[in-house]
Amino acid sequence: MELYFPRNLIPTRERREHARPFFTVLGEVTFVQWAQFFSGWLAWTCDAIDFFSVSLSVTNLQKQFGRSTHDITTAITLTLLFRSFGAVLFGILSDRYGRKWPLIWNLVLVAILELGAGFVQTFSQFLAVRSLFGIGMGGIWGLAASTALENLPVELRGIASGFMQEGYAVGYLLAAVINLTLVPETSVGWRSLFWTASGISMFAAFIRLLLPESEVFLRAKAAEAARGGPPVNKTKVFLKETKSMLKKHWLLCIYAVLLMTGFNFLSHGSQDLYPTYLTASKNFSSHDATVATIIGNCGAVAGGVFAGWLSQYLGRRLTIVVHVLLIGAFIPLWILPSSFSALAAGAFCIQFGVQGAWGVIPIFLAEISPPAFRATFPGVAYQVGNMVSSASAQIEATGGDQLKTTISVNGKPEIVPDYAKVQGILIGVVAAFVLIVTIVGPENHGSHFEKNKIAFQEGAAAEEVILDDEPVPAITDVEADVRASGSEIDEKHRSMEKV
Repeated sequence: MELYFPRNLIPTRERREHARPFFTVLGEVTFVQWAQFFSGWLAWTCDAIDFFSVSLSVTNLQKQFGRSTHDITTAITLTLLFRSFGAVLFGILSDRYGRKWPLIWNLVLVAILELGAGFVQTFSQFLAVRSLFGIGMGGIWGLAASTALENLPVELRGIASGFMQEGYAVGYLLAAVINLTLVPETSVGWRSLFWTASGISMFAAFIRLLLPESEVFLRAKAAEAARGGPPVNKTKVFLKETKSMLKKHWLLCIYAVLLMTGFNFLSHGSQDLYPTYLTASKNFSSHDATVATIIGNCGAVAGGVFAGWLSQYLGRRLTIVVHVLLIGAFIPLWILPSSFSALAAGAFCIQFGVQGAWGVIPIFLAEISPPAFRATFPGVAYQVGNMVSSASAQIEATGGDQLKTTISVNGKPEIVPDYAKVQGILIGVVAAFVLIVTIVGPENHGSHFEKNKIAFQEGAAAEEVILDDEPVPAITDVEADVRASGSEIDEKHRSMEKV
C-alpha cells in the first residue's frame, strides 16, 4: 500500500473529466437498480434500529433489571464485540455465493434475536441474546453496502454512499420515534420497541427476497455457463484467492482497521450514551432527551447525504477531512450550554460532522478494497473497528463516575456525572486521530470495481479486469472527415478492381 499525502487529497483531473453529467446518469438508472439500492439502505436502517433499541432503553432497562448504567452498557459492548464474527461469516458467504441469500438469512437471524430480546426475564438472558445478536448485526453493513452501491453507475456512488450510510441515522431516528410514541402507550413498555424492530427486519428480508441477485454475480454465472468444460471447485478457488489477497494487501487491512476504529469511536462516543448524558448531566426529561436525539439525527442525515455528494467532486478523503474539522469546531456547542435549544443545535451540528464524514465511508472502503472482496474486506474492517471501540459507552460511563459536576434539581444542588466533559474530551481526541489517519491513507476515487473478477474466479486476487475499462475516445470533426474520405477512396478502388 502506498501512502498519499495532502497533495493527493483531491482526485486526479483525468478521473473527474471522464465522469458523465450527474443528471444524465441519474436518468439511466433502472427500477431494479433503484430497488437493490433501497434494499441495501433498508437493511442498514434495520441494523441501526436494532442496535439503538438498547441505547434508548437504558433507563427502562435499569428499572427492569435493577442494574446501573455501567452494567446496562455492557450489553452494548458485547454486541459490538461479537459483530466481527458476523462480518467474517456473512462477508465470506456473500463474496463466495452472492449478495442475495446471505443478506436475507442475515436479516432473518437479526429479526429472530431481536424478537427474543423482548421476551427475556433476567439480565443474564438479556446479555446472552444481545451477544448472539452482535453476530447477526455484524454481517449487515458489508452486505448492505455492496448490494446498494455495486449496481449503480460510478458517477452516482458518492451521493448513494451518503444516502446508504445515513440509513444508520434514519434507523436511530425511527427507533427514537417508536420509543417516544409507542413505548409509553403499551403495557409491555420497552419490549414493544424490540418487537417492532424485529418486524421491520423481517420486512427488509422480504423486500430483498423479491429482487434478483446482484448483476456482477449474474454475469459471472453466465460466463461460467458459456465457458463449458469441467466444473471448477469454486470454494477451493475462493480460499486460494483469499489467501493471495491477504498476502498482497495485509498493510491495507491494517490501515482500514485503524481508520474504522477511529470512525466507530466517533460514532458510538457521540451517540450511545447521549440520551443518558442529557437526562443525567443536563437534567432533561426522557421526552426532551429523545427529541434532542431526533434533532441530532436529522443533522446526521443532512450531513451524510451532503458529504456523499461533495465527495464526488472534492474526493473521498478531503471531504472526510472537512467534516472532521467541523466536529472539532462544534464540540463546545455540543457540551457547554444548558438550554434545550442550544444543546439540540449542538447535537444537529456535531452529527452533521460525524455522519457527514461517515457518509463517505461505504464508497471509500469499497473503492480501496480488493475488488473481489467488497463485502468481506469493508465489513470486517468496519466491525473489527467496532470491536476495538466497543467499550465507548463504558469508557464514558466510567469517566462519568470519576468526573462530577453540580446541577440544580428542583431548586436544590445535586452532584451528577459530568458526561459533557467526558464526551468532549473523547470526541476531540478521536477526531484528531481520524484526521491524521485519513490524510496519510490511500484513495481510489471513481474506481470501476464492478468490472473485476469476483472472488470464486481464478485471478480475482490479482484484480484482473474482465470488462474493458478504457473510455472510447471521441472522434474529432477532422478525424471524421479523414475517415469519410478514406471510405470514398476505398470504394472507388474496389469499383476499379471489378472493372
